[in-house]
Amino acid sequence: MRNHGENLLFSLLLFSPLLALSSVPPHSCDPSNPTTKTYTFCKTTLPIAKRVDDLISRMTLEEKISQLGDDSPAIPRLGIPVFKWWTEALHGLAYGGTGSIHWSFSAIFKATSFPQVIVTGASFNPHLWYKIAQAISTEARGIFNNGQLDGLTLWGPNVNLYRDPRWGRGHETPGEDPLHLSKYATMYVRGLQGDSYEGGQAKALKTSACCKHFTAYDLEKWGTASRFTFDAVVTAQDMEDTFQPPFKSCVQDGHASCLMCPFNRINGVAPCGDHNFLTKLAKEQWGLDGYIASDCDAIGVMVGMYARTPENATALALKAGMDVDCGTHLQKHSASALGKKMITEEDIDRALRNQFAVRMRLGLFDGNPLEHKDYGSIGKDQVCAKEHQELALQAALEGIVLLKNTRNILPLSKTKVSSLAVIGPNANNASILLGNYQGPPCVSITPLDALQNYTSDIKYVAGCSNAACSSADGIKQAEEAARSMDHVVLFMGLSLDQEREDFDRSDLLLPGSQQELITSVAKVAKNPVILVLLCGGPVDVSFAKTNPKIGAILWAGYPGQAGGHAIAQVLFGEYNPGGKLPVTWYPQDYTKQVPMTNMNMRADNATKYPGRTYRFYQGKTVFPFGYGLSYSNYSYEFISKAKKTLKLVGLKAAHPASHYEITEAKSKECQKLNFTVTVRVANLGTVEGRTPVLLFLRWPNASNGRPRKQLIDFTSVHLKAKETKPVEFSVSPCEHLSRVTEEGKRVIDTGSHFLMAGEKEIEITVAERGKNEL
Repeated sequence: MRNHGENLLFSLLLFSPLLALSSVPPHSCDPSNPTTKTYTFCKTTLPIAKRVDDLISRMTLEEKISQLGDDSPAIPRLGIPVFKWWTEALHGLAYGGTGSIHWSFSAIFKATSFPQVIVTGASFNPHLWYKIAQAISTEARGIFNNGQLDGLTLWGPNVNLYRDPRWGRGHETPGEDPLHLSKYATMYVRGLQGDSYEGGQAKALKTSACCKHFTAYDLEKWGTASRFTFDAVVTAQDMEDTFQPPFKSCVQDGHASCLMCPFNRINGVAPCGDHNFLTKLAKEQWGLDGYIASDCDAIGVMVGMYARTPENATALALKAGMDVDCGTHLQKHSASALGKKMITEEDIDRALRNQFAVRMRLGLFDGNPLEHKDYGSIGKDQVCAKEHQELALQAALEGIVLLKNTRNILPLSKTKVSSLAVIGPNANNASILLGNYQGPPCVSITPLDALQNYTSDIKYVAGCSNAACSSADGIKQAEEAARSMDHVVLFMGLSLDQEREDFDRSDLLLPGSQQELITSVAKVAKNPVILVLLCGGPVDVSFAKTNPKIGAILWAGYPGQAGGHAIAQVLFGEYNPGGKLPVTWYPQDYTKQVPMTNMNMRADNATKYPGRTYRFYQGKTVFPFGYGLSYSNYSYEFISKAKKTLKLVGLKAAHPASHYEITEAKSKECQKLNFTVTVRVANLGTVEGRTPVLLFLRWPNASNGRPRKQLIDFTSVHLKAKETKPVEFSVSPCEHLSRVTEEGKRVIDTGSHFLMAGEKEIEITVAERGKNEL
């Protein structure tokens, strides 16, 4: 996406005259306009396809071309208002886009800012993800109904896999596991679009969700490689079992009404110009019911790299199945491409059919949206509503991960902590809590402000001017504060200066003099210090992990508007942390071994390539995927320990019969094979808490490209002290016990498979057809 400089945009909001706002949101087919009564496209009793065809038939060629960009102008003679497709909603309604949200102090000028996605990913709580998306779509409708929004197409979620720890945008995604991302994608899309948690589709779209960036997009600017020119070389095996599953789930399980294609090429081909990718796979095979948008200026980027001329790029995009150009390329060059017979008017009409179908599904051609049965009553009072702000706090609490807690130094006691030194540049910076793709938050509380509620004697020293910590001049003052106070909490980590769009990290270390500051303070402090890390991506804090003077490490990511309160509540024991890392934390040596440009997931012993993510990485970690401590201890036990043998009736056995072939994991034959397993989860501690329950699969070995282990399901449960609950998981052998071959085909091996929860496991045996006639 283009980054338009949010600070500048907010400054314009602060110092510009108050905006003139319409009392009625933009819409077509106003019943007070007598002309609309004659338009077939305004008849709500007709099928949307017929209404769309009628609308397009009334448009001139010039009007059609004008609608191909993300900023689609009005067509006054047909009563069609301006429509702006680009609205950001990654973890709340945001700045950016083509100005689709008209923030105004005379009306609505803020919205709930939830934690950055990597933080909510650490909760492993699908219900939480759904509720967050529900709240965001409600606020979008509230702003729209107040006349401050020119579109209801929200461009999120970002479900690209966090492949490399240096990726500048990794914190925009839920994590590194494809099933985890797939479930997040499904729940977030359902919440945004107004569907039920279980997947029942609403009659009308509440908002339209767009899953990005389809696919294998995870590099910004690293060395000489740029996202605009990078050719991601991806094997068929990695494409099938790693990069594509989240987008397939977006479409088939979440019923997303949009996919966005990226800048980069994949195996030499630009996705925004690939008919096999956009039309044959997404629309025909997966069944996308909606539109495909380009990333912003992605069509223009194709010129010179993948297309000879602007007209060539226009033809490639339209004929591939791209429908909305985030930019002006198609608006500028479609007429010329048409004149040169590179495209036909039908190519344009095809794109417009998908566009206007979505706008009609949003109810924008049904008259005044304020009279809409389902969404017309959502008002501005729903923006920054109390329950949304409470949800933002809950999300931050559930996403915080306790990484170290030597001798149970945490939680701190409000009655015993008489004085507290708060050190670090990230302690007194509210904006750093929000992450990127953020909007103006409802409230803004720093960790330093929040800690004032727990002890009155606080001494704050920044130690560095910012997260870059380019100077060590503040260390002496920080040491003095540490000596004089009973306890020390350091707020360190990264900021968007180190990890952001169009900027990847070069290493995994804390920036500048941060490590020197931390170790110097820890050395002189009266008690072991507490290190709070505010950062999206993983950092190598091995020095802190092994230093006995650093008693606790807490990762809070970019925890959103309520992050300051959430951190304080965890530090002082008002909330029991239960988050689990959704990404592997690698040592610094990883950056010396692995170039970002190598897309291969699987390890290669011949070249000493260690592989990527917990599924394939063979090296040492600082902290592994799924790691996280708590103020409680939890146990996991499979209720049924009996060995289970599966007879895969209806599946095609290979010859020799070492595996079964799967053509469609959701086929009737596959569905008949599903079974359940139950895990008994017990809270052995003395305090209540919420904990993710992760169900993994492992094979007897990692040969034939099998993962070392892989997540097959998860949930989140709340347990009182000493409470026990059964957690039931549905296992689909075709989806969960299968692996992908080098050719990109999914198969189930015969023989042993092991389901794992915590340290416990049970064996599942897949019978050979020859030995067990079915």
